Amino acid sequence: MGRAFKLEDTRNIGIMAHIDAGKTTSTERILFYTGVTYKIGSVDEGTATMDWMEQERERGITITSAATTASWTRFDKKYRVNIIDTPGHVDFTVEVERSLRVLDGAVCVFDSVAGVQPQSETVWRQADKYRVPRICFVNKMDRMGADFDHVVRTIRARLGAHPVPLQFPLGREDNFIGIIDFLEQKVIVWLEETLGAKFEEFPVERLWDKAFVDSRPDVAAALKGSAIDKAFYEEHRNKVVEYVAEHDDEMIDKYLTEGTLSLEEMRKSIRKSTLALKIVPVLAGSAFKNKGIQPLLDAVIDFLPSPVDVPPLEGTNPNTEEVELRRASDDAPFSALAFKIMSDPFVGHVTYIRVYSGVLKSGSYVYNSGKGTRERISRLLQMHANKREEIDTVYAGDICACVGLKSVNTGDTLCDENKPVVLESIDFPAPVISVAIEPKTKADQDKLGVAMQRLAQEDPTFRVSTEPDTGQTLISGMGELHLEIIVDRMLREYNVQANVGRPQVAYRETIRKKATAEGKYIKQTGGRGQYGHCKIELHPIPSSSHENMKEMSSDELDALAKEVVGGPAGKWKFDKEHRFLFIDKIIGGAIPREFIAPIEAGIREALDNGILAGFTMVDVAVVLIDGSYHDVDSSEMAFKIAGSMAFKEACHKASAVLLEPIMKVEVVVPEEYMAAVYGDLNARRSAIQGSENRSGSNVIRAEVPLAQMFGYATDLRSRTQGRANFTMHFSHYAEAPNSIAQDIIDKAKGRSTRG
Repeated sequence: MGRAFKLEDTRNIGIMAHIDAGKTTSTERILFYTGVTYKIGSVDEGTATMDWMEQERERGITITSAATTASWTRFDKKYRVNIIDTPGHVDFTVEVERSLRVLDGAVCVFDSVAGVQPQSETVWRQADKYRVPRICFVNKMDRMGADFDHVVRTIRARLGAHPVPLQFPLGREDNFIGIIDFLEQKVIVWLEETLGAKFEEFPVERLWDKAFVDSRPDVAAALKGSAIDKAFYEEHRNKVVEYVAEHDDEMIDKYLTEGTLSLEEMRKSIRKSTLALKIVPVLAGSAFKNKGIQPLLDAVIDFLPSPVDVPPLEGTNPNTEEVELRRASDDAPFSALAFKIMSDPFVGHVTYIRVYSGVLKSGSYVYNSGKGTRERISRLLQMHANKREEIDTVYAGDICACVGLKSVNTGDTLCDENKPVVLESIDFPAPVISVAIEPKTKADQDKLGVAMQRLAQEDPTFRVSTEPDTGQTLISGMGELHLEIIVDRMLREYNVQANVGRPQVAYRETIRKKATAEGKYIKQTGGRGQYGHCKIELHPIPSSSHENMKEMSSDELDALAKEVVGGPAGKWKFDKEHRFLFIDKIIGGAIPREFIAPIEAGIREALDNGILAGFTMVDVAVVLIDGSYHDVDSSEMAFKIAGSMAFKEACHKASAVLLEPIMKVEVVVPEEYMAAVYGDLNARRSAIQGSENRSGSNVIRAEVPLAQMFGYATDLRSRTQGRANFTMHFSHYAEAPNSIAQDIIDKAKGRSTRG
């Protein structure tokens, strides 16, 4: 049995947005209209198919990305749509990151009242990073204060995108009944809110027919008080046609010559420009009221890419280190990326993969090119949220789950052993918050270790470490809610009872100036001695490079290395997580090659433990410039210790400083509480970025140190009688004020002394 759908008839899409914009509700409606489910799930009632975890249903939020497969008929042709519904809460941004890495296109959902919100910006930047084409769906057009134009303006202003409204809402708030389609020059009106499957289409000219409007109270109510007339429609449609033509060199000449474009030319041009990331089509609807979903699915088919529209994927041959391409084809050698690991109570270890090329059969072996291991796939599953359907074969372009892979981690490449390739892995943000955790009983101790190991394998932003001075176990994550969910899962899924301490901020350390130092480790005992000696230069990495270093190409990193050393850079290596550049400028064999790696390892070890308060050091470049060795006494261990000694000494000379995580905070507050909220934010060392009026409320944007935000939700509720709310996400690290930094350093030293 071959393919059920051709490769060009497949769409791999993600649904992404700010929290509460309506992603999961939109996905539930898509599942209903594509026939995957026969009953519409509700987030509010805890019956959403895609929110299947107990914690998701209790809180009404998405925590883990859920994958499903549907089909949609367009122009009498069936298409397969693989959908991943991602979380909107900033604490679970890892789920968006790993989903976007393996998706070909995305639907960005926006709240019609709020427009672009903080997490909308974050997911948009993530989509930019992976060059994912997207379309926008302005949801909740039935809400009080809905403003389609405002959303389009904020997409242009805050995201730097080029939105093209292909539709305009017919009516707003309670009178929202449908959309005006600029492309097909028609009106779609949904007749039944309950299921929304029934809709009526008619030519847009009928809106200017008084007799028709008088015979339709719903249309008359929608047009009442609106600016929609023939002149408005023609002006806006002409703008859309003109904007589409402007972004397509082929179409601009035809448009300038003939003054118009055919429907087919428009569709083709919009698709071409969307795939090239030049424009973003914008649609309108209300998922909860079952309006706008069918045209959204049509737009997914018309404008988002199939796997064959995406450029061939670059990888590296682990044997030759040469770049190899993997194009989306069943005939190409098998390659896939593991993007999600889950522990399933029924089938055990489940690995989600995106197949980029080739074919994989159940029961066959795959090669993990990063680890050099070979494993057998015992079963292949087509996932529908947490339900599964067993399949025999997966093809290029498919997303599926595998059972039987024991040693695979998120970001690993699976491939054909005879044609090995390592695909680019997935970058994950470092945790910003930690809490101490200890088991309540001796019986819980062993179970805690197993639970943490499995949860860390599932979630790359969850880390487990041991406080070296106190021996406490620390768990680290992206926020208070993230860690709260982790502890809740330990209790429910692994039956582990644990005590949890107060949240601690994950500070960082860095340096502010250049320094030179040497490390010399000489130990003479009876018999063979130890000798290691190296000289290094320590450089701060220019601040302009900090945030985009992870996305830099090899050529850009080479230019940065040259800028740091002020000339030819020699050999260099880059650590993305610490934004750490190690440059080897040893010439003439002053240190044998086999001792360079141990020096780097010693420096990395020192980097992890910092020098001020035990926090990881970032944004530093180390240049190894000289050293010496002993023919008999030199060893890898001696040079590792020497590297660590040199790095620590250089840091003490290089004006080391403490960095604290700064959060972007957006507070939505009624006018009468503005002064109280401003006063409280100022007391929290915030930098106010600005404010705006949005649908009767005021929105305050600020940057606030994470350390000052613990307990803010409770404080805000009490100051505003529960009428204000806020969102927060990580922005950047900044130097902590001296008094704050000194207090943290003193506390760290106090712990060390007691330990």
